[in-house]
Amino acid sequence: MKYLILISTLLFWSTTAVAQFQSDDIDISGYIQGMPVWINADLPPPFEKDSFWEYRLQNRLNLQWYLSSDLTFNWEMRTRFFAGDLVQDIPFYAEAIDQDDGLVNLSWLIADQEKWLLHYIPDRLNLDWYSGDWRITAGRQRVNWGINTITNPNDLFNLYSFYDFDYPERPGSDAIRIQYFLDWASRVEMAYRPARDVKNSVAAMLYGFNTGGYDIQLITGYYQHRWAAGGGWAGSINQTGFKGEVMFFVNLEDLPDEKPTNLIAAVTVDHMFDNSLFLIVEALYNKNGGRNDFFLLGEPLTADNPSFSQFQLSTQGSYPFSPILNGSLATIFYPDEEAMFISPSVTWSAMQDLDVNLLTQIFIGSDDSAFSSAGSVVAGSIKWNF
Repeated sequence: MKYLILISTLLFWSTTAVAQFQSDDIDISGYIQGMPVWINADLPPPFEKDSFWEYRLQNRLNLQWYLSSDLTFNWEMRTRFFAGDLVQDIPFYAEAIDQDDGLVNLSWLIADQEKWLLHYIPDRLNLDWYSGDWRITAGRQRVNWGINTITNPNDLFNLYSFYDFDYPERPGSDAIRIQYFLDWASRVEMAYRPARDVKNSVAAMLYGFNTGGYDIQLITGYYQHRWAAGGGWAGSINQTGFKGEVMFFVNLEDLPDEKPTNLIAAVTVDHMFDNSLFLIVEALYNKNGGRNDFFLLGEPLTADNPSFSQFQLSTQGSYPFSPILNGSLATIFYPDEEAMFISPSVTWSAMQDLDVNLLTQIFIGSDDSAFSSAGSVVAGSIKWNF
């Protein structure tokens, strides 16, 4: 506990000190978040227990420096403190946290002790030039090509996990992105994400336009030694939103250890009801989806395999009970796995810039399901935004 208090004080002091440098040329924002987490997971031997407590403290700092009217320097970072059972009981836990899949390894394990660790990593670090019809961004950034809320096979560069409950900013990529805006609704984009192993790099092009009230995008390119092609759309039918993403992945070489050809399609409808209930429903088909096993906190997702099952039906609803109290419920049904995911959440705006949240993630599945040992989570958080 004394380490948690010390780290909390240091993070608060450093954040306050940095914020004092804010000027017309520099914008600083972020938050400090404290989060206790309880995890129940059926881990294999030699682990002797199936429930774990973890205490997290996170400082998010976002800095934008306007070097000129056309050029901006962006630096956004996470500094996180972890303490509890996972740090003590899982030998590889610090190594799992200290990961950076970018071309440049910017991950810094500041301290690694028996009962706690402190980690820093920037997920945005780039120069952004925007002039006339052109925009060029170079460095660590989020190349966001996804359209759906839950599953994004169009997001070739930095797919996020819907199960990652404490990372709303979503990951970035070390990339260069060039955008040319043809008119108010049409654009051409090219992006390249190099990798330490050339076969893991991504290079793709997007053409976006509007027709018949629908935003359409067409995508093709190289994805980790595979050819990728597809696209997406976003529009509405009457007052109901209708959008989707489709991608097709084909190997460039016929090698024994290569992934099979895959087709992924995700279609979403969303609707805001008169009583302010907002509902999202998504149906996903992932031809080669599915895993033999799955651990809630450690399984990566990729654009060419963005789900843990071949079929997936998801719903997410949110409802404002009052101006300061909002509730949400997400469910995902995996029919081919005979399993289900349920995640209720409630957020209370205790005061200006201070939010309190309680979230649960529960997997229900048969003993034969890949989700039988997936684990469940209960997490609470207090978040101060600045």
